Amino acid sequence: MSDSKRLLSRREALGGLLVLPALAGLLASTTSIAEAKSSKASVKYQSHPKGSQKCSGCRFFQAGKTPSAMGTCKIVEGAISPNGWCTAFTAK
Repeated sequence: MSDSKRLLSRREALGGLLVLPALAGLLASTTSIAEAKSSKASVKYQSHPKGSQKCSGCRFFQAGKTPSAMGTCKIVEGAISPNGWCTAFTAK
């Protein structure tokens, strides 16, 4: 019988079944790590702009209720000033 037509043994099938949950757990833990936000200190956040760069012009900034209200950031934790800046700044 050729290898492509060979049936799996019980041991091989059970081995595969044990690997699947481990891979799923690894994938889930990787996803939660990716969703974690950075601290303000780690991205050197400041509440004032750096030249013409400011949070309100960044693709990660999520505005507050008014243009001058504190907002949030997709990648930095805590309240973020629209006039702030950090090293993660990426223009819209």
